[in-house]
Amino acid sequence: MINPFVKNVKSFSVYLIIWIFIFLLHASILYFVIDLPLRTCIIDSLIFNFVFLAIGISLWYPTKFISFENFSVIKIVTNHITAAFITSGIWIAVGYFITSQIFLTNFDYLKFLYASLVWRFFIGMFYYFIIVSLNYIIIYYNNFQEKVLKEAELKSLVKEAELKSLKYQINPHFIFNSLNSISALTIAEPERAREMTINLSTFLRKTLSNNENHKSKLSDELKNAKLYLDIEKIRFGDKFNFTENISAGCLELEVPNMILQPIFENAIKHGVYESVDPVTINFTCEEQLEYMKLTITNNYDVESVSRKGEGIGLSNIQSRLRMIYNQENLIKFSKNDGIFTVTIFIPL
Repeated sequence: MINPFVKNVKSFSVYLIIWIFIFLLHASILYFVIDLPLRTCIIDSLIFNFVFLAIGISLWYPTKFISFENFSVIKIVTNHITAAFITSGIWIAVGYFITSQIFLTNFDYLKFLYASLVWRFFIGMFYYFIIVSLNYIIIYYNNFQEKVLKEAELKSLVKEAELKSLKYQINPHFIFNSLNSISALTIAEPERAREMTINLSTFLRKTLSNNENHKSKLSDELKNAKLYLDIEKIRFGDKFNFTENISAGCLELEVPNMILQPIFENAIKHGVYESVDPVTINFTCEEQLEYMKLTITNNYDVESVSRKGEGIGLSNIQSRLRMIYNQENLIKFSKNDGIFTVTIFIPL
């Protein structure tokens, strides 16, 4: 950590202004209270305060060395009282030597100077403890700032790792379900199985190519999600339809990667799988005040016994939205009159 009094021009200017104020106060007391000649007051104040100005800068280093991390409180107090005695003694000796040489024939001033050494000594100790206390405050503040910064970096790294972990859960989950679908068609309809395999490889190539990014344009995300629907379309044929209604501004806005595919997968698993009638999966997007509102609906057979899922898809999306945008309730689910609705709000 660089000496804060000399680390830049601004810091040194503040330090210098404080000593100019002390210089003026010192000279004023000598002139108005002690009644010394103005020239004598100025020289006396200038010499003594300039010497401590230089000593004060060097006090940063013993303060750094005598730290609360390495010494007990008693040892710190003892060390600083000793250092204050030595520092004040050096200050008095240097100041006395210089001023006595300047006023070598001014016996009245020399008499005053000699008589004032005691109170000057205690002023020197007072200066010492003020500067050291200020140094400790600066050290504590800098350490606190550094700690806050490290904690923020650590939280960011943890958040990044958790986001990656959540994202990586999606790919194997999707691959597992897709391979099951392909397996079911391999013998009965090998051409369709081949087409599904090609779509699956295309999908994986796209997801792996932007795996390090957490967001992508809605147009890209939708394009990827449709690859999944194409795979399932081969398997289920006319059993489900996909419709979309997207306002023009939405396509260029960003959404978290892989946020639509688990919802479509959920619609296939709990809607198309279980329903005898055709299922329509509808996707709409519109800008609504400070949010982009994504709505995915699908009809389902209310009489059917729903498949029990692993609960990864929707809970994963909920966790990712909370971590990315630091907001709760950005995703809602509802079931009404045979329509399952998922609504996602993406902050703009």
